[in-house]
Amino acid sequence: MSRKLSPSRVTSPASASVEPSTPRATRTGRRVLAGVVTSGVCLCLATVPASAADVPPVVSRGVTIPAFYTPPAELPAANGALVRTEPMSLGLAIPGLDGRPMPGTATRLMYRSTDSAGQPVAVTGTYIEPSAAWTKSGPRPLVAVASGTMGQGDQCAPSLALEHPLTLTGDTVSVGYEALAVYRILATGAAVVLTDYVGLGATDRLHTYANRLDQGHALLDAARAARKVPGASVTAASPTGLYGYSQGGGAAASAAELQPGYAPDVPVVGTYAGAPPADLTSTMKGIDGSALAGALAWSVSGFAQADPDLRAVVEANINDTGKAALKDASTMCVGDALLGYGFTKSSKWTVSGKSVAEVIAADPAAQQALDKQRIGNLTPAGPVRVATGVHDDIVPHAQARQLAVDWCRKGANVTYEPVILPNLGDKILTNHLVPLITDQGNAIDWLSDRLSGKPAVSDCWSMPLQP
Repeated sequence: MSRKLSPSRVTSPASASVEPSTPRATRTGRRVLAGVVTSGVCLCLATVPASAADVPPVVSRGVTIPAFYTPPAELPAANGALVRTEPMSLGLAIPGLDGRPMPGTATRLMYRSTDSAGQPVAVTGTYIEPSAAWTKSGPRPLVAVASGTMGQGDQCAPSLALEHPLTLTGDTVSVGYEALAVYRILATGAAVVLTDYVGLGATDRLHTYANRLDQGHALLDAARAARKVPGASVTAASPTGLYGYSQGGGAAASAAELQPGYAPDVPVVGTYAGAPPADLTSTMKGIDGSALAGALAWSVSGFAQADPDLRAVVEANINDTGKAALKDASTMCVGDALLGYGFTKSSKWTVSGKSVAEVIAADPAAQQALDKQRIGNLTPAGPVRVATGVHDDIVPHAQARQLAVDWCRKGANVTYEPVILPNLGDKILTNHLVPLITDQGNAIDWLSDRLSGKPAVSDCWSMPLQP
């Protein structure tokens, strides 16, 4: 049986009939999606498999997922509580002169969080104790990093990408590009904890791509879990920063505004939200037909699993081609998706020939469900820095800027940074990725200042003047 779906959760003969010998793309938790889009069955995801010993290893597109990632039958009562840890190697680490690895010592984590349905969920990630000293004022701080888009297959987990920066098999292309930001943060002397998000890594369910509650909770609970890692130098008093770009920018932004109600014990002193997908309706339109069109499949799959209203729309409106694409993409990493579904238009996946965004817009309940994912309806904790490329057409610039405006109207301390570059090509990812690199140093410097206690000066007053 698959780890993504335990026998106790199967409520449909159709989904239970998958043979153990079938390929990974159909025998894992992606069967959750297969059951949703083919039989209309509602599957309950509140429990987790008994133990790693009860199920065979998960092999996702030729990559065997370590048994560490299988959640236990019972989870701790408190959010952020550690389930288990183990030492972890960093793929790009080098020996230091003092014998300690550079840039730090890594620990693999599994911890408890709460999903968007209010149910306990196991989340995995990595804590890195830096080799560099924190030389600024105050205790060593912690930065909770939310990764950019990695994919939906278990093998795409950010923690695995830190361990294996480049994975090339016959079926998988995975690049650990987030290591650049992580290592730059570690070089400042701040500790880092990186979340794998809900269902990416931990093998009990499908990754709920771009779900604001799942992502925000997972990031905040990663910060809680980091304090409990044996040997960690960070404590409950350590100033905490949130950092993310693209999918990670949305997660960081969500965590910042959820923190006052969900995790008031996490002392968030600053948040960097780069290119945040704050409005998924707009973002779906940007992704559709782009080089990253596979990410639209991940969004549809994740929300079909988590939200009954959106699930009903998927069941009624996705055609056989779309169902096959959703199932296939659900085991892919970014590299696979670029090669397999780059520039695909979602109109090929629907019964009506309309785009997925148009299908959702035509159903009030589904549109309302998507609107609940909007970031910007709450006031974030501490100062925030929102940066977005002015020509970003994948995660559209206008909706990211609107997030800054929404927060400004709520009285938040917002630093808005439009990254002004020439148009580098429509729908080919360059307008989205280049600002990540060109602004990264400034983003980390800004966050480091917040971690050392320097106040941030809001530039909300300038918003009418900024592009």
